[in-house]
Amino acid sequence: MPPQTAEDEALSDFDPVTFTASALFARTFDEGMSLVEETARYLDGKGREESRELPRKAALLYAGESMRVTTRLMQAASWLLVQRAVQEGDMNPEDAAGDRYRLGSKEICLGGREDGLEMLPPTLCDLLERSDNLYRRIARLDDVLFDRPQLREPAVKAQFARLNEAFGSE
Repeated sequence: MPPQTAEDEALSDFDPVTFTASALFARTFDEGMSLVEETARYLDGKGREESRELPRKAALLYAGESMRVTTRLMQAASWLLVQRAVQEGDMNPEDAAGDRYRLGSKEICLGGREDGLEMLPPTLCDLLERSDNLYRRIARLDDVLFDRPQLREPAVKAQFARLNEAFGSE
């Protein structure tokens, strides 16, 4: 399958070691770690205060979405730290490519947006959006760097196979 984005195409010549030495990795690492710190400060401070002022339904939504943003960022930070360990020679690239160190929790992190997000504080909504963008970018990096098949293609092929099975081919 051809690369999906300009970033994917630029990465197609990278191996994990070359990638971790790149400016792209340095920017992504810095952005990810900064977002982790910013989110922690918000959730432990102003966010906690804001959540107490929300009506019950919004407070429940806040709790769920704050867990989602935390999960996204912890998964992203973990992946970035593994890549930095490769960069610093503390881990070999083959180990980093193992399932244990791949980006996880996709069903939670990429899950659909809940109804009612407009009831949430704007700062949390901003953090949700930015963490989603970061997580999706790292998911693409993970796929490209470690030659994982793209998720869309098998899903489409499986759907066509089910349709063909149900209606037969002529």
